[in-house]
Amino acid sequence: LIMLPNYTLFDNLEFRIAETDTVVLSGQVTRPILKSEAESVVRRLERAGKVVNNIEVLPLSPQDDRIRVAAYRAIYGKPGLDRYARMAIPPIHIIVRNGDITLVGLVDNQADKDLAGLAAQGIPGTFKIVNSLSVKK
Repeated sequence: LIMLPNYTLFDNLEFRIAETDTVVLSGQVTRPILKSEAESVVRRLERAGKVVNNIEVLPLSPQDDRIRVAAYRAIYGKPGLDRYARMAIPPIHIIVRNGDITLVGLVDNQADKDLAGLAAQGIPGTFKIVNSLSVKK
């Protein structure tokens, strides 16, 4: 899923296996085409019998787009977090819905998780920040 051409750090794709051959897709995407592409690629898997696509397409919003760019700059431009921007697949995903920011992904330590949350809090026009980043064990 992370290799899909339209997948960006402003999207979040998740899956789980339900029963023996059912794949349940979830998450949030900024473009409807990505929802379709994710389902299509999973359907082509040999063992995926049934695919349930619960991926949410985020509403179009110039305000949310502005917040996405500001959050990207604030988080990935922060000393200490800037190393994540140089990765082939940046691990911190920024999901913006109606002015609310949710951070998802995997960071190296608790300090990085806290730093990303603090960086997101300073963005004008946001209402709520949910820091759902996971820390590597």
